[in-house]
Amino acid sequence: MAEPTAPQNQEELGEWVREQFQKANKHLAENGVLFASVVVEESRYMAPYVAVWKIKSQQGKLFWVMSGDLPCDYIPADVAPNVQAVLKHFALAWQLKAENLAAASPTNPTDIEYINLLSHRAEGLYNMSEDTNLWQENS
Repeated sequence: MAEPTAPQNQEELGEWVREQFQKANKHLAENGVLFASVVVEESRYMAPYVAVWKIKSQQGKLFWVMSGDLPCDYIPADVAPNVQAVLKHFALAWQLKAENLAAASPTNPTDIEYINLLSHRAEGLYNMSEDTNLWQENS
């Protein structure tokens, strides 16, 4: 998989953010969660790698949803207090999932590619969650 290209200007950044928001909403809808609003002040994006949105559903429930250069995923908002914790949660969850899938000794190239993707993205998310430069405002 090629390294994603960082947006070069505000217009490209805005387009990237819109695309990620659409991907996040689509993923939620595919899982039966219908969008009502975004908690903008708690959402964060680190283009071109990941966007994490705090979404309020039409049923009034809050979710963290992640999109970007990785599989879309979501969790109830009460699982993690902030974006840094969301990244750490998915890093650990995906690493465990990759290990469990690998334990089944898959032979299908698509399965192997997915396991590798999960493992690599888990490592990247963990590194982001531990990067103090990204989280100084939360200290």
